[in-house]
Amino acid sequence: MSKAHNDVVITGVGIVTCQGVGKDAHVALLTAGEAPKTVVETEKFKPYPIHPLPEVDWSQQIAKRGDQRQMENWQRIGVFAAGLALDDAGFKDNAEACGSMDMIVAAGGGERDINVDTIIVDEGLKRNDREVLLNEKLTTELRPTLFLAQLSNLLAGNISIVHKVTGSSRTFMGEESAGISAVETAFYRIKSGESSHALVGGAFSAERLDMVLLFEAIGSHSRDEWKPLWSRDDGGIISGSLGAFLVLESRAHAEERGAHIYGTISSIEGDRGNRNAGNFERRLERLLEPTDGLASESTAIFSGSTGMPELAQREKAVLERQLPGAAIRGFGGVTGHGMEAHFTLGLALAALAVDSKAVIPQFDPTHEKPMTAPTKAAIVTTVGHQRGEGVAVLSAEA
Repeated sequence: MSKAHNDVVITGVGIVTCQGVGKDAHVALLTAGEAPKTVVETEKFKPYPIHPLPEVDWSQQIAKRGDQRQMENWQRIGVFAAGLALDDAGFKDNAEACGSMDMIVAAGGGERDINVDTIIVDEGLKRNDREVLLNEKLTTELRPTLFLAQLSNLLAGNISIVHKVTGSSRTFMGEESAGISAVETAFYRIKSGESSHALVGGAFSAERLDMVLLFEAIGSHSRDEWKPLWSRDDGGIISGSLGAFLVLESRAHAEERGAHIYGTISSIEGDRGNRNAGNFERRLERLLEPTDGLASESTAIFSGSTGMPELAQREKAVLERQLPGAAIRGFGGVTGHGMEAHFTLGLALAALAVDSKAVIPQFDPTHEKPMTAPTKAAIVTTVGHQRGEGVAVLSAEA
């Protein structure tokens, strides 16, 4: 691929999953030569397994204890991962660069007060005037700061406060599609010359009873023991606590400051629509058109499949038909599903893979083919659990 000044390149990777903290732990995972270890919590929310957060020393990226305390866990994860990305890109102590840096965040809603929910449900079993009861409890039981903590754009706000990233700021909501739109927007702003450098990403806390309940309410949460991603025959989703942020730059901006370039994003697009009657397959095939011409033996496909059986098999069938021979890796099977952060997580893993020329081990040895050559290009997909699809193509530096 010929190089251009407005190529969109990845220069910083900040990543936290159950597999570890930072890029080194994840490069080790991608180059290990054997299937990654399974890190899963099966007792805390039994019968629902989740991939837990690893041990994190928050003070490494969030120096003030007061800042740490006022954030909910999903915000702490995001601010921490954003700091890792800024550090990795060499921007952390560059006040001028952070002051002009665009920030685009994918976020869900804040965490609920489970104790208050429980009180309302318990009292509701004893009274018939439930509207009155609800107003009573909402005015007497909820701490005032809970409403502030639930604002989705507070993740971006906290990143601005802690890391001094104070250029333009956008927050996308909307499940997995939010992550796709966040990266897509950053990509096109840089590609068009509107922006020279951007911080983009998201975070997700899986260790929340309200999130477990939301997945279970639509019958999509896996139960009992962990199973590999492509082998699930129940609800399919095993969520994971994780954060993933990237620093994206124009090639000209990155080269001018001598930054390390992990890879170039050559295309990215998201779409959504009805999935019936072959619509999903046609849409995914169209999104994969920019992958034509990639050498299958050196191309890794980081599938952001949720693990929901029907959707997973439909996606895998399209990928195998469109890119026969390419190594498909369902990364959510080893990190957990990260909702808004899932697409950025796939791109982070892809960037590390092409940069380290990884021969990526099988994440699910029963259903994934071995890779026979080092990674030179990567395709990242995300198929939302309800709606929304996205595909990005990433190529290594020559």
